[in-house]
Amino acid sequence: MDKIVIRGGRKLKGEIVVSGSKNSALPILFATLLTDDPATITNVPSLTDIDTAVAFLNFIGKKTVKKGNTVKAYSSYKYKHIAPYGLVSKMRASILIMGPLLARLKRVEVSLPGGCAIGARPVDIHLDAFKKLGAKISVKGGCVKTSTKNGLKGAAVSFRFPSVGATENILLAAVLAKGKTIITNAAREPEIEDLANVLNKMGAKVTGAGAKNIEIEGVDKLHGFTHEVIPDRIEAATYIIAAAITKGGVILKKVMPQHLKSVNDKLKESGLCIKETKDTISAKWVKNLKPQNVKTEAYPGFPTDVQAQWMALMCLLNGESRIEENVFENRFLHVAELQRFGADITISGKAVNIKGVKKFSGAPVMVSDLRAGAALVLAGLVAKGKTVVSRIYHLNRGYDMLEKKLKKLGGDLLQEEF
Repeated sequence: MDKIVIRGGRKLKGEIVVSGSKNSALPILFATLLTDDPATITNVPSLTDIDTAVAFLNFIGKKTVKKGNTVKAYSSYKYKHIAPYGLVSKMRASILIMGPLLARLKRVEVSLPGGCAIGARPVDIHLDAFKKLGAKISVKGGCVKTSTKNGLKGAAVSFRFPSVGATENILLAAVLAKGKTIITNAAREPEIEDLANVLNKMGAKVTGAGAKNIEIEGVDKLHGFTHEVIPDRIEAATYIIAAAITKGGVILKKVMPQHLKSVNDKLKESGLCIKETKDTISAKWVKNLKPQNVKTEAYPGFPTDVQAQWMALMCLLNGESRIEENVFENRFLHVAELQRFGADITISGKAVNIKGVKKFSGAPVMVSDLRAGAALVLAGLVAKGKTVVSRIYHLNRGYDMLEKKLKKLGGDLLQEEF
């Protein structure tokens, strides 16, 4: 098990290029199952989740090769309709295999997914929507069996919550269904728009992606495509907060500022100097920042995936602040670890109350999930003395070259093995 050793106290300064979005690349990879034609996906980040997805596709029967930041999917063999627990348990996004396989094979068996321990994240939203499209579903022994005798049929699908995964899964299924599907209360994240753009390149008829209602007119066949994945907005937000917490300044290249409005607006209110161009963001600390309250919400609200990093920053600002978590019910596991640095945090139901402290002291800490790990690294970068972050395999799931990029900005990090 690897660990990162951080010696804090250095201001991060410099320029980095933001990697492609993992949360966009994964559903696009699974979209290749909808065609037997070749497909090329560029700007794909180098992450363990991406490697898992590529291995998954190859297991299913799709010849898929990753070289650098490009993934090419070639002709398909006979698809398997069973996705075993050994693969599914490594990554929650594996549930996205259901949509395309159900559309093409009319049946699929998928083990219930694993992933980070940040809440139940039930799949019932997915399953209820598949039922609306005409699928029969049974759940037994930790496995979901889904089938449709005569193929999927377009229908009205309404989500009780704008689930990103469910929106993606129904998109992947409905593009080959007979007739029109209308998704109401759909997720509005940029990653949804990116997937819809890919599907339309393949010959699908998707309109409204990025809004609350999405319409999909089913087609008989889809073809190959070439597509560049959008930049990772959560990675970008993490590095902007890194500049803020270390009182430094960073320039992010190859980024889409419009995807970060909710985070950047709060940082500007706090006092961080942020300047934007079409594809760059400059963030610079120029004065003491003021604490700000936030509530996590579905996009375009403040993202739950930035909540932990934001908490690390708020802990070091003079005054009190409050963070309300409205997306996941178990996403405060990093609180205890931040307290090891000296943070003054009190959990109150689905919210935390924070009293700013003057400094953090380095400590041994353990990563519980991907974004919690980012928060602990940020805390270590500003803490006095040495911080040892263990279980960093969580970070390798979502941050492309994190250590290398932080070193380029002046951070003092060393990766070691136990």
